[in-house]
Amino acid sequence: MKTAVSLPDPLYEEADRLAQRLGKSRSRLYADALTEYVARHDTDAVTDAMNVVCDELDSRLDPDLSASTARMLSQTEW
Repeated sequence: MKTAVSLPDPLYEEADRLAQRLGKSRSRLYADALTEYVARHDTDAVTDAMNVVCDELDSRLDPDLSASTARMLSQTEW
């Protein structure tokens, strides 16, 4: 989809130099930048991704570590 946006001249020039350095068209650079910006600011997507990772982790405590911790805590005066 085509769209028109207004950019300050210094930002346009900097983006143009970056696109040339990366060997990308300005359109590709702008699309990549906007994709990254949206991904960073879509908190639901970040939360969903973190939930997927957490669901795949084994969060059970090691039995020996758990027993050792229980012994240490039972010997500690609160």
